Amino acid sequence: MALASLLSQDGYASGVGDLTTPGSQAPSPSRQPHFTPRAKNVIFLFMGGGPSQLDLFDPKPEMQRLHGQPVPESFLQSLADSVIKGGASVMASPRKFTRYGESGMEFSDFLPHLGTCADDLCMVRSMFTTTSNHDPGQMLFQCGTTQFGHPCMGSWVTWGLGSESQNLPGFVVLLSNSGKGLDSGSAAWSSGFLPSNYRGVTFRGQGSPILHLDSPPGVDSRLQRSRLDALRDLNSRRSAVTGDPEIESRIAAYELAYRMQIAAPELVDLSSETASTLDAYGLNQETTRGFGTNCLLARRMVERGVRFVQLYHTTWDDHSELNKNLSINTRMTDQPAAALIKDLKQRGLLEDTLVIWAGEFGRTPMYEVRRGPGTDPERAGRDHHPFGFTVLLSGGGIRSGQIVGSTDELGYHAAEDPIHVHDLQATILHCLGLDHSRLTFRHQGRDFRLTDVAGHVQQKLLA
Repeated sequence: MALASLLSQDGYASGVGDLTTPGSQAPSPSRQPHFTPRAKNVIFLFMGGGPSQLDLFDPKPEMQRLHGQPVPESFLQSLADSVIKGGASVMASPRKFTRYGESGMEFSDFLPHLGTCADDLCMVRSMFTTTSNHDPGQMLFQCGTTQFGHPCMGSWVTWGLGSESQNLPGFVVLLSNSGKGLDSGSAAWSSGFLPSNYRGVTFRGQGSPILHLDSPPGVDSRLQRSRLDALRDLNSRRSAVTGDPEIESRIAAYELAYRMQIAAPELVDLSSETASTLDAYGLNQETTRGFGTNCLLARRMVERGVRFVQLYHTTWDDHSELNKNLSINTRMTDQPAAALIKDLKQRGLLEDTLVIWAGEFGRTPMYEVRRGPGTDPERAGRDHHPFGFTVLLSGGGIRSGQIVGSTDELGYHAAEDPIHVHDLQATILHCLGLDHSRLTFRHQGRDFRLTDVAGHVQQKLLA
C-alpha cells in the first residue's frame, strides 16, 4: 500500500493515462510528460503594460539619425491607423547601451544588473503578437487566446504535469505593481474550463503573503481536522448525487488549505536566508523590497516543488513620461530579477527551472501622438507596438548567451526569425516535456489547447 501511494504521487500508478484523453479532469499530484523534460519548473516574470524594448534591449543607431523626422512611409504601409500615419515622427532612445559578457549582449543603462546575467540569458528580439490592446494582449500571452474564460499557461502546465509539492499549490501567483493593477485582472491566472483546483493561488505582495494561516482562538488542529472531515463527507455525498467535478476540486482545495497551514509558514519565513541573499534581492531597500521579496519567494517555492510561479509587475504602459516611468520600474525590478537568476544558478536550480521575462507587447519607435505629450523629452512617451519586441529566457532547456532574431533598422517589424506568442508557448511546453499539440482538453464538443491551432517549437532557442 505504501509503495502504491508513492508510485501514484510520482505518476507511475495505473490510471494516470494520456494527457489527450478527452474530458480527463482528475487532479493528480504528478503526471508523466510526453517526453523527457529539460525543465521541471517555471518562473514567469510578466511585466504588464508593454515595456519599451527600444529603451531596454534593442538599440537602433538609425533612429538617432532620423530622430524627430516623419517615419518613412514604407514602415507604415501595413498600419491601418490614420492618426499615426498622419503625425508619426521617429523617437530615438536617449538611453546608453553597453555590451555584457562573452556574448556581447546589449542592455541599456536602466538594466545594469540584468546585463551581468547576459551569458545566462537568451534574448529574443523578434517577438510579435496579433493584438495591440492590453486586455486581449495579456490574455493571448497568458491563455493563448484573446477571449476570457480560457485556462492560462500555469493552469495548463499544472493540469498536464501536476505538482511535486504535496503541501503547497502547484501554481502560485505573486503580485507587485508601481501603482496600477493588471489590466486583464484575475482572468490572466484563471483555470478557465479546467477544474478550478488548477487556478493560480495568489499570494499578497505586501504584508503577510497568505492570510488566515493561523486558526482563530479556540480552534486547534484536531477540531480543524474534524471540521474538514465533516465537509469532505458532505461534499462527497453531494458529488455522488450530482457527478459535478467541481465538488471534487472543492474538496481538494479544502485539503490543500489545511496542509498549507503546516507548510506555508516555513515558506514565507525568510529568517533562514543569509544577509547576503536578502541584500542581493534588494530586501533591505524600499524600492526593491516588494518585487525582491516575490523573487525570493519564487526561488523558495521551486525548491519546494511548486511547478509554476507567476510574478506580475505592473504597469509599463508609458504613453507619456517614458524615461521617468521606465526608471521607476527598472529600479524596482532589475536587481531582484538578476538576483533570482544568479541565485538559481548558484544553487544548481537554473538548469531545471525555466525563467521568462516578458510583457504582452512592446512600444512604438515613434512618439505617442494620441494623448498629446508631444516631443518634450520630459513628457514624451511611446504607444503600444505588437509588430516587434523583446523577451528574455533563461534556464531549463534554453541555449543561453545568444540573441535570436532581430527587428528592422527602426525596430518596427520583426525582420529575422519572427516568433509569435504561440511559438513561444509551444517552446515553453516543449522544455517541460509537453507536446503542445497533444496537451488538449475536451470542452463544448471540441479539443482545446494553449496554442489554439498554431505554434511551432523554436529550435533556435533550445540548448
